[in-house]
Amino acid sequence: NETTVTEFILLGFSSNPALQLCLFGVFSVLYSATLMGNALVFVLICLDYRLHSPMYFFLCHLSIVDICYASNNVPHMLRNLLGQGRTISFAGCGTQIHLYLILALTECVLLAVMSYDRYVAICHPLRYTLIMNWRVCLTLATVSWAFGFIFGTLQASLALHLPFCGPCEVDHFFWKEINHFFCDMAPVIQAACTENNGIETVIFIFCIVVVFGSFLWILLSYVLIFNTILKIPSTEGKRKAFSTCASHLTVVVVHFGCASIIYLRPKSTCSLQEDTLISVTYTVVTPLLNPVVYSLRNKDVHLALRKSL
Repeated sequence: NETTVTEFILLGFSSNPALQLCLFGVFSVLYSATLMGNALVFVLICLDYRLHSPMYFFLCHLSIVDICYASNNVPHMLRNLLGQGRTISFAGCGTQIHLYLILALTECVLLAVMSYDRYVAICHPLRYTLIMNWRVCLTLATVSWAFGFIFGTLQASLALHLPFCGPCEVDHFFWKEINHFFCDMAPVIQAACTENNGIETVIFIFCIVVVFGSFLWILLSYVLIFNTILKIPSTEGKRKAFSTCASHLTVVVVHFGCASIIYLRPKSTCSLQEDTLISVTYTVVTPLLNPVVYSLRNKDVHLALRKSL
C-alpha cells in the first residue's frame, strides 16, 4: 500500500529561530552580492569594446551560469529560513535538480574551455586571433551548454524515475523528508523506497566523465602553460604570464575541489554536517567568487568600470 509522494519537506539547517534569522541575513547579503557582481561583469563586457575578446566572452557565459545557478537554489532556501514553509512539490524538486545539474556541469566544461583559451594565449600568442576566432568561440560555448544539458538531463531523469513512497499524509498530500536545504541529488536518491545502488553507480560514472574529464583537460592545459612560462627568460615576463592564469586557477581549485568532495568521494566517508557545509560553499560562495576574483585582479575590468561610471 505505497503511495506516490507529491511533496518533499526540506529540513534545512536548524530549528533555532535566532540561528535561522542570522543565516537568512548572511545568505541574503551573499546572494545579492552574487547577482550584482555577476550582472556588473556581464554588463561591462557587453558595453566596453576593449573586453570583446574570447576570454571575456567565456567569462560572460560564466556569469550567466552563476546567476542562474544561485537563483535556482538560494531564493527557496531563504524562504525556508524565514519560516514560510519548508515544503516543495515533486515537480518543483525535479526542476531544481535538473537545473542544478545542467548549470553545475556546464560550468565545469566552461572552465575547461577557458583553460584552453589561456593555453592558446600563452603557448601560441602569435596565432591566438587565428585559432580563437569567433566561430570557434561560439562553437565551444555551445558545446559547453550542450554537454551540461545532455548529461544533466540524463542524471536527473534517472533520479526522478525512482519510486518515492509517502508514508505521511496531510490534507491528502503525501510527503517525505529530505535532510538538506535544497533538492540535491544524493538526499533525493536516498529518499527513494527501493534499492538504488545501480542508479548511484550510473550517476557516479556520469560525474566522472564530465567532472574528472574537464579537470584532466584543465590539468593538461596548465602543464603545457607552465612548461612554456618556465622557458620565458625574463622574470617580469614570467610574472605577467602567471598573472593571466591566477584568476582562472583560483576559481578552478574552489569549483572542482567542492565538486569532487561532494560527488566523487566514497559514500562511507560522508557526514550530514560536512555535506551541508560543502554544499553551502558550492551553492552560495562559489558563484560570488567568480566576479570578485576576476574583477579584483583584472585591470581591464577596472578601466571598463571607471569608464562606465
